[in-house]
Amino acid sequence: MADDVTKYLLSEDRIPTHWVNLMADLPGEPLPPLNPQTKQPAGPQDLLAIFPEQLILQEVSTEPEVEIPEEVREAYKLWRPAPLYRARRLERALDTPAHIYYKYEGGSPAGSHKPNTAVPQAYENAKAGIRRITTETGAGQWGSSLAFACGIFGLECEVFMVGSSYDQKPYRRSMMETWGATVHRSPSQLTQSGRSHAEFDTGSLGIAISEAVEIAAQNDDTNYALGSVLNHVVLHQTVIGVETIEQMGMAGEEPDVVIACVGGGSNFGGLAGPWLRRNLREGATTRFVAAEPAACPTLTKGIYAYDFGDTAGLTPLMPMYTLGHDFVPPPVHAGGLRYHGDSPLVSALVHEGLVEARAYRQSETFAAGMQFARSEGIIPAPEPTHAIRAAIDEALAAKEAGEERVILFGLSGHGHFDLSAYDAYLAGTLEDPEFSQEDMDRAVAKLPQGVPAL
Repeated sequence: MADDVTKYLLSEDRIPTHWVNLMADLPGEPLPPLNPQTKQPAGPQDLLAIFPEQLILQEVSTEPEVEIPEEVREAYKLWRPAPLYRARRLERALDTPAHIYYKYEGGSPAGSHKPNTAVPQAYENAKAGIRRITTETGAGQWGSSLAFACGIFGLECEVFMVGSSYDQKPYRRSMMETWGATVHRSPSQLTQSGRSHAEFDTGSLGIAISEAVEIAAQNDDTNYALGSVLNHVVLHQTVIGVETIEQMGMAGEEPDVVIACVGGGSNFGGLAGPWLRRNLREGATTRFVAAEPAACPTLTKGIYAYDFGDTAGLTPLMPMYTLGHDFVPPPVHAGGLRYHGDSPLVSALVHEGLVEARAYRQSETFAAGMQFARSEGIIPAPEPTHAIRAAIDEALAAKEAGEERVILFGLSGHGHFDLSAYDAYLAGTLEDPEFSQEDMDRAVAKLPQGVPAL
């Protein structure tokens, strides 16, 4: 048997002890979230109604590293450290001189990267004496992850699932209910936010967030948890990048380009953040590519402005690339990427030119996912097929240039609950919706007024 290594593994004692906080390294002063009523900078007190104090402190922290509680690291042992793979079979299929690596997060109980933040969020809420957590979910990866984490720490979990995904992915719903969660199709009739957006039957993450926040704000024993976007969520996901730096060292290589898919931004920030710090502090020259859907191209076609994180306008105003908080994306199968805005942290990196964003049509991402599955064996979730598409493009560009290139991408989860999407691709019925100029005009018209221009 050849000595070529396929996967690079770390032992449990190498689970990171600290999360990396890239807020400490951003150029210039960070832009604060704004109180939606006063339009003034929002302080920790504006978040206490729905978040525990410790998560708020992580949200506003400027410390370069934040220690991971021992109870969280103990739970991480169920799936961390995650493996790093060398995609040798894909390299051969592409006949490329590039070396392709992928960090695989599909081995977690929920099958994606989301438990990396669900566990610390559930832990801090349990410590604060909270009884129940509400949340939203798109494709169901986040909802299932929070249901799993709430089970660990004895919390109730209530999930508002985007309507199109609720219909497309019934087994994700079953997964959440198996772990004890209550799941509602969003928009629902349970909240004012849901009732007022009932005409948008397919739903959106923005509407589902509004419903979950509304319930949490009305009940003292209930808090809200978000699966992406906010600083503390990106912070928790940096265990991915920290592990990967050590594993790439085991492989004896440095990535020329780091790629991940982007919806709210925590998956991208989690992989890229620790590597990007090396650029900012040590003068490394790694490139970073954020891959998103053409149907919801927040970073490539959005406006950099203050906007709400939800549809009903219940959240603070955040500085981010946005397609407008009431934009309802078409029901593409990458439900986890159907979000109108993006992480303020990731948005700032794109705005500063530190990260390149690319948008891909649904059919070309599934073509990449199929090629990956047939060479590497793992059927990817629809979301990371965007990263696979970008990685294949980079590998083919290296082939065209006749140069070696080291490519690292994030495979954020498996697609075992997404086979209906692969059915549609194989049957030739997969559609390719794209964001239009009319969509953009509507977004501009609905942006909040009376806030600073960015």
